Amino acid sequence: MSEVIVIGGGVMGAATACFLARDHGAAVTVVERDTSLARASSSLSLSSIRQQFSQPVNMTLSRWSMAFLRRVGEELATADDRPAIGLVEPGYLYLATPAGAASLRAVHALQRAEGVDVALLSPAELAVRFPWLAVDDLALGSLGLSGEGWFDGPALHRAFRRKGKECGVRFVEADAIGFETRGDRVTGLRCADGARIDGHAFVIAAGAWSAPLGAALGLGLPVSAKKRDVFVLQTPAALPGCPLVIDPSGIWFRTEGSLVLAGGPPRGDDADDAPLDDIDHGMFDEQLWPMLAARVPALEALRVRSAWAGYYEMNAFDHNGLAGRLPGWANAFTACGFSGHGMQQSPAVGWSMARLIAGLDAPLIEALTPQRLLDGRPLIEANVI
Repeated sequence: MSEVIVIGGGVMGAATACFLARDHGAAVTVVERDTSLARASSSLSLSSIRQQFSQPVNMTLSRWSMAFLRRVGEELATADDRPAIGLVEPGYLYLATPAGAASLRAVHALQRAEGVDVALLSPAELAVRFPWLAVDDLALGSLGLSGEGWFDGPALHRAFRRKGKECGVRFVEADAIGFETRGDRVTGLRCADGARIDGHAFVIAAGAWSAPLGAALGLGLPVSAKKRDVFVLQTPAALPGCPLVIDPSGIWFRTEGSLVLAGGPPRGDDADDAPLDDIDHGMFDEQLWPMLAARVPALEALRVRSAWAGYYEMNAFDHNGLAGRLPGWANAFTACGFSGHGMQQSPAVGWSMARLIAGLDAPLIEALTPQRLLDGRPLIEANVI
């Protein structure tokens, strides 16, 4: 294959580049405007993985990715490194009050039909399994029994980069601002410093900053940066067997060793590109802490040890990733807009994108084609945290 130019050095771009070079012998250059990746969604991700989605494509992608993560030491081993990503599988637990019980049952039926290992639990069953959980207002809980948990996302990202470099991937720092085109083909990438990078195929994988690049090729990618705060909590409470819990209120929490990580939907307008250093401690004090203490009474005694924020690359069209060939272009592709589940799906999407660019079939991502934007066919994902 001739040179492939991947724009964006986050985990999605790194995975695509790695699989292109490793599996298809492609020459690949990854262009990243900030090689520190300090604001990248990949660097700031909570790095959790689940199969409890409402769309079959997301269940399939996460199942494929989980299988890859379990064998990541072999898949991404290099001559001097065998990556370890600390994968654990305590599951996800979605809770529902009576008002949400019918919806939870309906999604559960879809998940079971797709082979997801998930169980519906009554309040009494929840109380036995998780005695620290307040269940009086609940009607149901949906618990992932296997194939769900969390891992070290930055370690996975580094492993893709390291393996990619061993296979010949080149990583360069440059600010991509536009393209050179001829007919229905992209011929070059224009950079802010005046440089041009020529290639045979081009992939927009710039996460929350993909929209301007799509616009440069005449396609509106409805992807923007939406800030989400994560609070790291110290507490004397013990929460044995704690999964990642999604409360009916919209808050979530999970353990991390002796600590608890927690977050929730923002209080305000969810503005694009809100500053990452502006942590919403008011949201924690006014909403998150009271809700945590109501759901887990032992968490009334806690203190905030630290906090950070990262961006969801939110796809406003349907909260699902955009992955595939860009409409109207013979050699331009994108993988962006995964709305909070990009890290967990990066192995499956990167592998599929590499196949597509190499001229092979890529059934895992057919449903995520960007063509659905022009066709007005949203693929709504209801289970967005």
